Amino acid sequence: MAFSVSDESDSPRVTPAVRWLIGINILIAFLELTLDRPDIIRALEFVEGDLSGRWWTVVTHLFVHEGLWPLVFTVVTLALFGSRLERVWGAGAFVRYYIICGLGGWLAHLMFARDVPLIGAVAADYGVMLAYAVRWPDDEVYLFFAVPIKVKWLVAALAVTSLVFGIMHDGTGSTAHFASLGGFVAGYLYLQAGASGSLQRLKQRVSHAPDITDDPPRAIPRSAPRPRERQDIDDIVARSNKATVVKRPASAPVPRGAAPPSVRVGEELDSVLDKINRFGMGSLTADERRVLDETSRRLKNRD
Repeated sequence: MAFSVSDESDSPRVTPAVRWLIGINILIAFLELTLDRPDIIRALEFVEGDLSGRWWTVVTHLFVHEGLWPLVFTVVTLALFGSRLERVWGAGAFVRYYIICGLGGWLAHLMFARDVPLIGAVAADYGVMLAYAVRWPDDEVYLFFAVPIKVKWLVAALAVTSLVFGIMHDGTGSTAHFASLGGFVAGYLYLQAGASGSLQRLKQRVSHAPDITDDPPRAIPRSAPRPRERQDIDDIVARSNKATVVKRPASAPVPRGAAPPSVRVGEELDSVLDKINRFGMGSLTADERRVLDETSRRLKNRD
């Protein structure tokens, strides 16, 4: 399986959380092989009936594998799909999602194949692939470095295969087909709930909230005013330009060195309008809002 890179942001560089997950899997496999201690697997695998005394196996079964190829599949899946997800979600959200998908596989295994010990991260791996397919469905991977296939079709094929083989084996055998389906289901429910993006959406809403205090405006992302605000601003500018060409009656003389009131008001209005165009209505202070309101009221009364 190879990855199709569409731009520089898609680089399959391994991210920190993915690197830790891969490292734990490789370390446990290394200890099992070099120390010739098969009891390492037995200590970490999940077996029904031992839950009260070995509760940690609900999670630790994700980091032990039966043979080389399940380990390779986990490493490749994490590196190719998990790294990009982690860059978008963040390390904490990605690890949480990975564990939740693994727990979904554990629950499905407990329901449909409880007589077989559970090891391997196939449920979590499939959950990662599902999340990638939901976000980037048309990205391509190359099976065996030769056959191109879109991620969405690859995930669909894996789901159907797991269902078919799970029914055929009827919960027996060493392959965790029902656990794979549990990872899909848990990942789908998690993504539907929007848990992975809720914090980011909250930050975006807060960052665009207008200031209503007299404090100096806080730094906010540059954005265009809303349509209604844009209409009001354009109306004020048009009225102001119209008022500048209307002949005004003679007024009291202005002291030497002092600018006429209309000039001072015009300068203040220009400053306010320039600030709105640059930072939006939410950046105005109370005094600047008052200048805008008074100018708008004065122009409306003149009409």
